[in-house]
Amino acid sequence: MTEGTTSAAEGGDTLTRLEQEGEIAADYLEGLLDIADLDGDIDMDVEADRASVSIVSDSGSRDLQKLVGRDGEVLEALQELTRLAVHRETGDRSRLMLDIGGFRAKKRTELAQLGAKAAEEVKASGEPVKLDPMTPFERKVVHDAVAAAGLRSESEGEEPQRFVVVLPA
Repeated sequence: MTEGTTSAAEGGDTLTRLEQEGEIAADYLEGLLDIADLDGDIDMDVEADRASVSIVSDSGSRDLQKLVGRDGEVLEALQELTRLAVHRETGDRSRLMLDIGGFRAKKRTELAQLGAKAAEEVKASGEPVKLDPMTPFERKVVHDAVAAAGLRSESEGEEPQRFVVVLPA
């Protein structure tokens, strides 16, 4: 087999590993919800070669908002803690994505629109456009939207002030 290709067995192993990450994360988050006395259901999926876990609430309760925090700061911290819990169990670094109450899904839509709008500005003006500082997740979504618009982008600066620059073709 050549480098860069995977067999069906390796693909199945990857799926099994990601499902295991999701199970470990779900158990960890269920314990957290119990401790915090918050209601929420856990949904698990595998998206773009990473485990994806969401905490959702049928009641439309604002309680889950406490787990998102201002601008998703608590969500980011919980995601890191959940990744550490997975690492502790598996010994492998996790790229798991956590969403709470649809916050990240909504943010993804907003950022994709921002990236598309910045790409249109660059196409119209021919000048690079610098965006405000973003988290790694946010930058990834913008980079993907810019690429879909047929342009390229780069990240510049140092964390936490790292930002995206959309460049002309």
